[in-house]
Amino acid sequence: MREYLLAILVAALVSYLLTPSVRRFAVWFGAQAVPRERDVHVIPTPRLGGLAMFGGMVAALVVATGLPEMRKVLADGDINVTRAFLLSGGLIVLIGIADDRWEVDALTKFAGQVAAAGIFIMQGIQVYALPLPTGESLTLPPAYGVPLTVLVVVATINAVNFIDGLDGLAAGVVGIAALGLFSYAYLLSRVNGLTTLSAATLIAAVLFGMCAGFLPHNFSPAKIFMGDTGSMLIGLLLSASTIMLTGQFDPTVLTNGLFPFFVPMLLVPAVAAIPFIDMLLAVWRRTNQGRSPFAPDKQHLHHRLLELGHSTRRAVLIMYVWVGLLASGLIGFALIDAAWKVLGITVGVAVVGLLLMFGKPRRRSVPPPDGEQPAQRPAMRV
Repeated sequence: MREYLLAILVAALVSYLLTPSVRRFAVWFGAQAVPRERDVHVIPTPRLGGLAMFGGMVAALVVATGLPEMRKVLADGDINVTRAFLLSGGLIVLIGIADDRWEVDALTKFAGQVAAAGIFIMQGIQVYALPLPTGESLTLPPAYGVPLTVLVVVATINAVNFIDGLDGLAAGVVGIAALGLFSYAYLLSRVNGLTTLSAATLIAAVLFGMCAGFLPHNFSPAKIFMGDTGSMLIGLLLSASTIMLTGQFDPTVLTNGLFPFFVPMLLVPAVAAIPFIDMLLAVWRRTNQGRSPFAPDKQHLHHRLLELGHSTRRAVLIMYVWVGLLASGLIGFALIDAAWKVLGITVGVAVVGLLLMFGKPRRRSVPPPDGEQPAQRPAMRV
């Protein structure tokens, strides 16, 4: 656990400390988000926050390679995890920087995402097997494993990109998902007497640290946006951690039945259900209207929450509650024998989430002094 805590701390600290410098660079570089009709923010806000997050990832990986036991994990056999993430992450960041500054077309970004997945595959990170309900694994030949790996990487990157519409939303949701993956891998290894050191667990820990370090600068009112530089990077790491965890555990040694065997395939789709569903609805909506599936609009789920009367912070916190509920529920079912207890807690939290979503906050209005006009509320920088 000490190795993971150190990686989280380094990733969070470096991301947090680099963000102000990246913000100043973004202003100088001209990478700022000018408010558009579909946007929530009302003033130009610097992008490129993902550059600071990339710095946190690099620093955490460098520190991890300096730890003897972790070095063995990161360069295990034919898989060089450090090289894979430096190359693929660096490519994604370069494309993100170009998009945050000059708005790269969707086809170029898609090609870059496929290339990043290709780097993973060349470095040995891909889906090699899928768990079956019988408890056995279905080995996938390259003809199936390679395209499935590309699909998982591209779909996850774009799902995260689609949800990046409110201050702190993408960083918080992905951070919760990463914490869920880390908790699942670490606790399941401890419960079943297995080694807790693995590259997949480390990447989930690093991803959580990156999001935690950047979030204070990005939460409403945001001082900087992560931009495509950040949303594509954290989507890349989230997909990689899922791919590496799939099939990592042998079902014959698991003490809580077969359900934990399927958690890696269920956890990310569950915690990313909101952005994935939002993405699919957006694609269907736009193609139905004869537009490109990548054409932006103002009908995403977070826009609908704002239309219900929620503030930006409240809408983001509602999304946090639902993602945390799904993640903790799955992990609870995987680790706790008494499933009915987990189900009871899950239902209770779900009720709270529904109340938060549909309960509009009351706004108290204070009458101005006699002879004075009501004060205009300053525009919130979001």
